[in-house]
Amino acid sequence: MFKLVTKDIGVGKVFLVGAGPGDADLITVKALRCIQTADIILYDRLVSDDIRSLFPATTPAFYVGKAMGHHCIPQDQLNALLIEKAQKGFSICRLKGGDPFVFGRGGEEMLALKQQGIEVEVVPGVTSGVGAAAYAGIPVTHRGTSQACTFITAHAEKELNVDWQALARLDHTLVFYMGLNKLPDIRQQLTTHGLAADTPAALIENGCRKEQRVFTGSVSDLEGLAKQHKLQSPTLVVIGHVVELAESLHWFGSLTSSNSEWTQLSA
Repeated sequence: MFKLVTKDIGVGKVFLVGAGPGDADLITVKALRCIQTADIILYDRLVSDDIRSLFPATTPAFYVGKAMGHHCIPQDQLNALLIEKAQKGFSICRLKGGDPFVFGRGGEEMLALKQQGIEVEVVPGVTSGVGAAAYAGIPVTHRGTSQACTFITAHAEKELNVDWQALARLDHTLVFYMGLNKLPDIRQQLTTHGLAADTPAALIENGCRKEQRVFTGSVSDLEGLAKQHKLQSPTLVVIGHVVELAESLHWFGSLTSSNSEWTQLSA
């Protein structure tokens, strides 16, 4: 699968590149340059088709993504692969959805590479907690409504270690990544620890992509909305009063509000 001739030019370099949340127009100039000049591209599951279409036809590109319950390649083996190819002199574009350092395990890969003396450069990307929310017409902060935002991963290797009491009392925007299969836990834990069940909430499926769908309601509606509309990953969960702005600020994709029972489609 990864058979490439050795480049006898010394140790190569790895670029940890953020591809953003899906829209190819959101990747940075530097990210595009890395894609165009790398010897090898290793890309994740959340790198969209539109972005993959930018890969040079002559550059070997390999899928190394992870989905719930299935890892194409375990993380330790992926780290070893990056080290092996860099030591053989290849320039590697390690392309990740969103930003490499926001729930992207970029830090783990960089540590493994640096420990082997391999040069690494990070190319930040637009993280979905900002990008997908913006494409849904939801500003994660808004004067008079929310002065701060917290990003939380709803996925963990073993157990989700979250201070639910603190989150429930923050009174600002909460954004859960990879939260679709944890909606019952998110609702129960937040409401048990004091968050009002009628707090506005949104589910953003395929944010920043042509097929984006947005569903708004309250925290108590989340599970029902996901089941009713058969939502699939990737779906972002946004909780807080900024969600109420979606109806006025919505501009992309589709929006369905369980409160006003209306659907809008962008042109």
